[in-house]
Amino acid sequence: MKTVTVRYFASIREAVGQGSERVSTDAPTLAALRDELIARGGAHAAALARGKAVRMALDQVMSEESAVLTDGAEVAFFPPVTGG
Repeated sequence: MKTVTVRYFASIREAVGQGSERVSTDAPTLAALRDELIARGGAHAAALARGKAVRMALDQVMSEESAVLTDGAEVAFFPPVTGG
């Protein structure tokens, strides 16, 4: 079991109603952590649903879902940034 800090940004933060939380998880990767959060149901499931464009960072570096989680890591979820 490891503990990670999960941060939510922009519309995802608004949907889940908080900017960050500490999560105890057995998830080996970002993908598995996302699935654990989706499994909570409610706002987490809606904001992080598969099929939705969600970007992820691990320890402040943009990462793929296959990135390996370590104890004490910081994970960020945010919607894609649109430019204009």
